[in-house]
Amino acid sequence: MKKNLLLLLTCIYFFKLQAQEVRVEDALRYAVDNITGTARYRAMGGAFGALGADLSALNQNPAGSLFFNNNYATATGSINYSKNSSLYFGTRVNDSDTSLDLNQAGAVFIFVDNHTKTDWKKIAVAFNYENSNNFNNSVYSAGTNPNHSIGNYFVNFAQGYNENELSTSSYSNFGFDGQQAYIGYQAFLIDPITSSTYTSNVPSGAHYYQDNYITSTGYNGKITGNFAAQYKNYLFLGVNINAHFTDYVRTTSLYEQNDSPATVKVSSIQFDNELHTFGSGISFNLGAIIKPIPQVRLGVAYESPTWYHLTDELTQRVIGNSISGTQSYPPDIVDPQITNVYDPYKIQTPSKWTGSFAYVFGKKGLVSIDVSTKNYNETRFKPKNLYSDLNTIMRNDLTNATEVRVGAEYRIKLISLRGGYHFDQSPYKVDQAFGDLTGYSGGIGYNLGDSKIDIAYSYDHRNYNQYLISSGMPDPARISRYNNNIVVSYSVNF
Repeated sequence: MKKNLLLLLTCIYFFKLQAQEVRVEDALRYAVDNITGTARYRAMGGAFGALGADLSALNQNPAGSLFFNNNYATATGSINYSKNSSLYFGTRVNDSDTSLDLNQAGAVFIFVDNHTKTDWKKIAVAFNYENSNNFNNSVYSAGTNPNHSIGNYFVNFAQGYNENELSTSSYSNFGFDGQQAYIGYQAFLIDPITSSTYTSNVPSGAHYYQDNYITSTGYNGKITGNFAAQYKNYLFLGVNINAHFTDYVRTTSLYEQNDSPATVKVSSIQFDNELHTFGSGISFNLGAIIKPIPQVRLGVAYESPTWYHLTDELTQRVIGNSISGTQSYPPDIVDPQITNVYDPYKIQTPSKWTGSFAYVFGKKGLVSIDVSTKNYNETRFKPKNLYSDLNTIMRNDLTNATEVRVGAEYRIKLISLRGGYHFDQSPYKVDQAFGDLTGYSGGIGYNLGDSKIDIAYSYDHRNYNQYLISSGMPDPARISRYNNNIVVSYSVNF
């Protein structure tokens, strides 16, 4: 009954495959915004669409660079602590991750013309780098599933594949679906009923203890080039060109053990995967700010879709343990030691519109509100002919979401006190899959004359469903994610 796999020893082969598993969550990884950047920006909840005068504010409205009075530079570092609480079939477990990040650095150059008769008074040119998403995270889920085994995953992919092909071919001869069938067959997790239909060797009717450990590392970085011009004293116009680059590694280890009294059975399974996604993208921003009276600023901004060009690499391993009565067999270890390099694909994220209002109380303080809309059902995978089913799912399940940011600042001589609120609506029509985000922030700044130091603390929380595997186990773990960040920025006039 056991199948022997001819391992490829220590060699790693790179080859092209025509299909891989991509999911809606892979698109949302790049489509959903995060508030990152300078300490002042984060302390005020990112509500800078009509304020400007902060390098991270360029992300909201590129016209904001004109509110700097002179050349200015900022660098920012942060400590990020995330806690994930997982509830799976009544069992709650926690995991956490801490990371350090140099997540922002940039400068703006101001050119003022007070001597000519033209109505264009000022020009700003800025360059800024931001780590727009820190992917470092750890999620652990554990519990006893009374319904479904991991074996169902391999059965689902195996249907239609000829047994002779699975027993004589090698892992590298298949696309993604066939590879899942192959490793399940070679690890003795499935057996044929006919030459092309299969059943699981994991006993049915048992209780399946399962635990799943997901670790992710990497970043989504953005370099912004900004140009803005001021007309008279009331109209400010700006444009950004953004270069994006991403590197994401996701490692999963899913384990299952069952309590079936069956004499001959698969008693436990371990399924390991490592996905590496990397690539680049491009986008642009347009923005305008109007100052009808000195105290009031009104802003409107458009953020284009980001057009990503991505490549996936995947490695897999399966370990199956079988018993017959009191006899245990040596583990069936299927470790092809092959890295699948898939054909590149594209993700187009949705565009975003932002309207902003700010009121400035002279030199004492200010309040600011931003409201944004983003239609997530415009998210697309390309080539469209390969991902038509997934694109249809996103059109049907995702929605036009609203984001609200509120910020305030109060100045006491050289000290600035700040606070912020952030609400980001779920991209799903039914938000159980990926819930709303609510965040709060606060901070303090100290003016040193030609330089400033700012410190911020931010907190946000979101609930979402995490499936342990993509097929055969429809019961997700419910994850509550809590993010805590301490951010420090140093800025200098030059």
